[in-house]
Amino acid sequence: MRAVLHKDRVKVRIVRSDRKGRPEGRVVEILERSKQPIIGRLLQESGVWLVAPEDKRYGHDVLIPKGATSVAKAGQVVVVELVEPPALFGQPVGRIKEVLGEVDDPGMEIEIAVRKFSVPHEFSEACIALARTLPDKVRPHDKVNRIDLTDVPLVTIDGEDARDFDDAVYCEPATKGRGKSGVNGWRLLVAIADVSHYVETGSAIDIDAYDRATSVYFPRRVIPMLPEKLSNGLCSLNPEVDRLCMVCDMFVTADGEVDAYQFYPAVMWSHARFTYTEVAAILGNTRGPEAIKRKDRLGDLLNLHGVFQALLKSRQKRGAVDFETTETQIVCDESGRIEKIVPRTRNVAHRVIEEAMLAANVCSADFISQSKHPGLFRVHEGPTPEKKEILQNYLKATGLGMTISDDPSPGEFQAIAVATKDRPDAQQIHSMLLRSMQQAIYTPTNSGHFGLAYGAYTHFTSPIRRYPDLLVHRVIKAVLAKTRYQLPVLPTPGEAHAKLARRLEKGAASRGAQPTPVPRKANAEGIAWLAAGLHCSANERRADEASRDVEAWLKCKYMKEHLGEEYGGVVTAATSFGVFVTLDAMYVEGLVHITELGGEYFRFDETRQELRGERTGTRYAIGTRVRIQVSRVDLDGRKIDFRLMQDGDALVSRAMVDKSLGRDSKARLPKGDRSDAPTHTRSATFSEKPRKRSTGKSSKAAKSIDKGLAAQKKAPRKRR
Repeated sequence: MRAVLHKDRVKVRIVRSDRKGRPEGRVVEILERSKQPIIGRLLQESGVWLVAPEDKRYGHDVLIPKGATSVAKAGQVVVVELVEPPALFGQPVGRIKEVLGEVDDPGMEIEIAVRKFSVPHEFSEACIALARTLPDKVRPHDKVNRIDLTDVPLVTIDGEDARDFDDAVYCEPATKGRGKSGVNGWRLLVAIADVSHYVETGSAIDIDAYDRATSVYFPRRVIPMLPEKLSNGLCSLNPEVDRLCMVCDMFVTADGEVDAYQFYPAVMWSHARFTYTEVAAILGNTRGPEAIKRKDRLGDLLNLHGVFQALLKSRQKRGAVDFETTETQIVCDESGRIEKIVPRTRNVAHRVIEEAMLAANVCSADFISQSKHPGLFRVHEGPTPEKKEILQNYLKATGLGMTISDDPSPGEFQAIAVATKDRPDAQQIHSMLLRSMQQAIYTPTNSGHFGLAYGAYTHFTSPIRRYPDLLVHRVIKAVLAKTRYQLPVLPTPGEAHAKLARRLEKGAASRGAQPTPVPRKANAEGIAWLAAGLHCSANERRADEASRDVEAWLKCKYMKEHLGEEYGGVVTAATSFGVFVTLDAMYVEGLVHITELGGEYFRFDETRQELRGERTGTRYAIGTRVRIQVSRVDLDGRKIDFRLMQDGDALVSRAMVDKSLGRDSKARLPKGDRSDAPTHTRSATFSEKPRKRSTGKSSKAAKSIDKGLAAQKKAPRKRR
């Protein structure tokens, strides 16, 4: 390993197996050297300049010749470009390409992360120049061949700190059909920013957007997919200005089934900008001060809550997986230092918007499927055979009396979650259910969405921050125009295309994404869509990794100020080398190494996912409450070590562990994207019942919509 670095591509020969049967190998050829620059701190030792990589996966320090230090000073964080790779008997040699600053500078953790994970953070000159030529507002000729929805009271509902608004909603009671045979339900409009109108296929902005594939969110900073003029201005559905949009117009029955839908381009005028907190307060008390302040929109919000309750019925009928979880938010001061870590409260307003977005996404997938046009689906497959077997063994060991079948459905997972929600070990069971599932990916091959229990699902609702959504918009427009959308021809194929080429040769899965089958007779167009899905999936993982890295750095920096202090916490994972504990008050996770658990031998039980002491029978499993002391913080390695306090609350007997399981504990899950978020939602209660539904006359808004639709002769499209 002395002649290679992290991310080099090599050819390996398996030479033997270790005592556990794991294969061991030898590098026989270096196929390709990584061109990624290395980030680290510049040090001077005995007159020799070197850079210690910040990423510990690089096993070498990089030597810097005296004339290659640029203006960097000892201790500063720098970016190094390799001049000579490592050899069997020589260290790598490099030159300083960029000086980032001092390690304690505000925002340094973000500067490191974007380079460490190769996140594109600067727009090309061509992209910036093209963005300058775009108008500041919607022009008259932009409105041609669009439905005028400016008098329909569409509103946006987002977080307090949101700057780009890519979705707006409106709902009203409606009846489908006439007379006694008419079906009562809701007319739901989901209007999404029409980014595709301004970002043309293959343009400089499009190339940069494809390269990024997604916006990356850090505490106090966002690296957007699109230039700010588009993301926060021209495309954002800001209040009281004309904006272009793509609309999914749906009829939802009282049972939550989308009975009919249609897509059309439109121009809208947002009548209000709401926050989740504000809407939750209004729905919780329709006579409160927030409701009085927004009395003109109160009826519309109650209608949205009504269609939400209907869609919730459909979710429960489908058996979609829905765990109760807690997410956290890092609150920083102006200098970037953590002030506190607080739970991110999910209220009824979040769920109202999420269900509306889910409905629009399902209609998009159905529309593309029926048109036979290639596109990207959001696919979430069930558990792999290996994970399924682990889960089945675990459920059997718990004596629950419930398990999953060999071909499980989402309803089986949800049934177990509901049946165990009041058990003391509910957190451990739900965590195991979650871990058995695969990650969602983008692919042109539709395999359904297991977690949401949809036969077809895609992403339509966030084209400002996700490139797959932009592609879906373009496909829908092409189908409406009875043409065919062609993916852009990129000047540089990129890593995803290279991975796909290797997959075609070897049939192997790429890092960070589950295997995507490549049809034997795949044509150039099919391969291009496969590459696009792989690229978007990989960059989604990259964005998540960069965000987690920054959060881990901030938490380590925060906990350095609390060394030696004692806290209560709960075990959130058990491994063969120790247990991970999440602190109650701070929501920070650290490792209690197995050597810190006491003076006996602990054996890891993979079936039960716990550590068990052989002499005393002491068990540490998910949900076990402990008291710890912060013993060590490794800022470079992003690691926090805890020491178990030897008191009555730390060493617990088997009976006491069983009794304490689940007390005030909730599992923390990875942050999901907005459309998939219902798998990470919390339950909510309401103090106000929904208003009685109207079953007769159409509103002024509905007449306005119908008039525009009749002019273009667009009838609702039937779902399969």
